[in-house]
Amino acid sequence: MDAGGKNAGPGLGERCVVTLRYMPGFGNDFETEALEGALPQGQNSPQRCNYGLYAEQLSGSPFTAPRGANERSWLYRIRPSVRHSGKFSAAEVPLWKSAPHIVPNMPLAQMRWDPVPLASEKLTFVTGMRTMTTAGDVLTQTGMAAHVYQVTAPMRDEVFYNADGELLIVPETGRLEIFTELGRLEIGAAEIAVIPRGTKFKVSPIDGPSRGYVCENYGPKFTLPERGPIGANCLANPRDFKTPVAAYEDREVAHRLTVKWCGGFYETVIGHSPLDVVAWHGNYAPYKYDLRMFSPVGAIAFDHPDPSIFTVLTAPSGEAGTANIDFVIFPERWLVAENSFRPPWYHMNIMSEFMGLIYGQYDAKEAGFSPGGMSLHNCMLPHGPDAAAFEKASTADLKPVKLTNTLAFMFETRFPQQLTAYAAGLPQLQENYAACWAGIEKKFDGRPGVK
Repeated sequence: MDAGGKNAGPGLGERCVVTLRYMPGFGNDFETEALEGALPQGQNSPQRCNYGLYAEQLSGSPFTAPRGANERSWLYRIRPSVRHSGKFSAAEVPLWKSAPHIVPNMPLAQMRWDPVPLASEKLTFVTGMRTMTTAGDVLTQTGMAAHVYQVTAPMRDEVFYNADGELLIVPETGRLEIFTELGRLEIGAAEIAVIPRGTKFKVSPIDGPSRGYVCENYGPKFTLPERGPIGANCLANPRDFKTPVAAYEDREVAHRLTVKWCGGFYETVIGHSPLDVVAWHGNYAPYKYDLRMFSPVGAIAFDHPDPSIFTVLTAPSGEAGTANIDFVIFPERWLVAENSFRPPWYHMNIMSEFMGLIYGQYDAKEAGFSPGGMSLHNCMLPHGPDAAAFEKASTADLKPVKLTNTLAFMFETRFPQQLTAYAAGLPQLQENYAACWAGIEKKFDGRPGVK
């Protein structure tokens, strides 16, 4: 079965083994067809499309956006999207929340959670979503939400799209197949996928249950950060981002379409699969990225640079240098700085940091932060290395050391992140998290020359 051709999208236990193909590059203008001649040449909307297809434009920006920010793709599909909807009714997705979502009298504190155990019940990508924090306002398209997900069952005849924002999906365990209307992606731990706002898709676990994290971006879409003096190379290089080739379903089977719109959920039933795009061209499309391809830069003399050097993707806010969201990772890397405290330093920040751990150990926390776990350090709340990490780093032999088997990340936003009742009530919430700093003792000695 060719990855670019007709695909019925089998679910867990039925999956065909295929090697998916991708097109490289970030923000490129792509073109792809699953049937030869399905993609019009020289124009977007011919009087009659080949194969009896319909031409439809999917726009991710206003028509008059500057050329560099204008995003759209032309889709050539079996039916236009007006035939992929009916009368919508309200749907219950009780644990997926949107901003503003303020729980009264929520305590102010630094917070950390152990991993949530994998569920035994049937959970799809939609029903298995659990919101941890919200920030900003979904109606004014500012801010974000941080979620954790569990997927134990495929979306067999179910399709979803999010009208509120794009989804950055970060698996921690288990692989996922994401079948979008523009093609199919597979991702696992240490990989990410970004699904644009308004793009229809369904998700299936590949090799058992999957658990991970999701950032729902209400604001301007993710892009690559400016490198400034770093120059043309390193960090996340554009060629390492992969966009799927066209793949489609032609299935006359009843499907449930669920839509998230203005914070609410709605569903309708249609008589066919809406994943029916046979060809497309444009620059508004899903993509994946392997975080192990990130090329870190850092201090080669002294001191620890700001963590912004580890930014993979950024969603701008309109204020220069202040992101709506930054997606930051802490990957494997060499530490070589001399006469320096090498882990991240103690700090307070106007940005609010939701952190997760994909594998290994984070170098600023010696214990209590496990893969699948989470922490929240909101704006202007102090945080930094725990007491054990401080003592270890303060007395270490400063020879070159390579940090291996480690990958942590942050969803960082300029807005305060409001905790949900679900997050506050999790039994995995570490009530004594702040005790990790209790062992930090006064070392002050006023005598001259004493270190």
